[in-house]
Amino acid sequence: MVSRYIYLQLLLRITLLSATALAVGYFLFGNQLIIAGLALVLLIVQTTMLIRYVNHTNRKIAYFFDAIKNEDFTLRFPEKLSVKSLEELNHSLNMLNVMIQEIHLKKQAQEQYYQEILRQADIGILTVNPKGHILYANPRIERLLNYTPLNHIKQLKQVDEALYALFEDLQPFDSKIFQLANEREKTQLALKASAISVDGQALLLVMVQDIHKELDEKETDSWVRLIRVLTHEIMNTITPITSISESILKYFKTEKGSVPIKEFNKSQIQNTVKGLEVIKGQGTDLMEFVQSYRSFLSLPKPDRSLVSAQNLLDKVKIIMDQENKKGAISFTVTVDPIDLELFIDEKQISQILVNLSKNALQSLVQNESGQLNIFAGTTSNGKKYIEVRDNGPGIPPELIDEIFVPFFTTKNTGTGIGLSLSKQIMHLHGGTIKVHSIPFTQTSFVLSF
Repeated sequence: MVSRYIYLQLLLRITLLSATALAVGYFLFGNQLIIAGLALVLLIVQTTMLIRYVNHTNRKIAYFFDAIKNEDFTLRFPEKLSVKSLEELNHSLNMLNVMIQEIHLKKQAQEQYYQEILRQADIGILTVNPKGHILYANPRIERLLNYTPLNHIKQLKQVDEALYALFEDLQPFDSKIFQLANEREKTQLALKASAISVDGQALLLVMVQDIHKELDEKETDSWVRLIRVLTHEIMNTITPITSISESILKYFKTEKGSVPIKEFNKSQIQNTVKGLEVIKGQGTDLMEFVQSYRSFLSLPKPDRSLVSAQNLLDKVKIIMDQENKKGAISFTVTVDPIDLELFIDEKQISQILVNLSKNALQSLVQNESGQLNIFAGTTSNGKKYIEVRDNGPGIPPELIDEIFVPFFTTKNTGTGIGLSLSKQIMHLHGGTIKVHSIPFTQTSFVLSF
């Protein structure tokens, strides 16, 4: 509607200008100079009025947008004018002003809502630009770092030099653990960084969480599970020894005292020998159990070097082909990209892969279409990984949290140390090992470096 009225106004004014200009020319060439002069004056007046009309409208619109830019929504234009086109224009500008004001208020309310969520969050959050300026830091991170206000990462030098160095080198997708100590306490901080873009500016979003409580709970839970397994294994070994010892003791001692040697018969002597053999066997098993515990605790530091992933998996396949002599189980290795290299201790990582492959092959014995596949590659964020996958019976959900506990095993043979050793090796490599299992569909162990 507004554009139509303005269009008609401009069309009328231009038409009158054109007619006046023609009249000036007509009377000028007809030597009617007085009339031509009057027509020329009228042409000048019309031109001036057109310029004033256009400028007035432009200034009004420019003034309106300046007010919006400065978030001044008090501007109102008169809507009762003699000129219909300007009246409609003013009405439309006022309506637009109200709409923009409502959107602005909603945006402010939404921003305050999100700001309050960030302020109340139990996780520290800050954003850093490439120059190290901290654009936002919620109260939680200021409490965690015991420093306020946070404006630049250089301020972290006053908190801890190592913490500043960590932030200075922090890259998108990095995950770090840092122990922050002061005169009162020690705090375990988990840092996770991700890249975001705001108004075309690349920023680093860093989330910081105090995981001291979670670590305490995990540590306590781990000790409880370890003690339960140790108690179970030791009791299984000690119980037969105690029972057999009591039986043998009855041959040699009664309520009246020691039994004379002449009263022993051949059967008692044979039973005593058998009992002592069992006691010896149980003692040997217990010694082996303790030795496996010692090997778990004395794991050497990785001697790392760049290793071709293809060569590593090929060696593991050659070793496991001896376990899969009949070829009943489909066993494949895949590396993508083919030139992938891993900075690892080859012997230790081979030990993990062989152990996982053996477990998988043992679980696939009764599976006529058993498949074991090992993949090596990189994730979307550039992290390298190796995955051991099979389609065996899998791991029951109730045992998924137990399998990495030292000496826990569901098999009749073995010490139950393999998976816990694997986890310890990956920890020493600065990586992780995770398991995902859908029984009788797919079980995978993923080594992330």
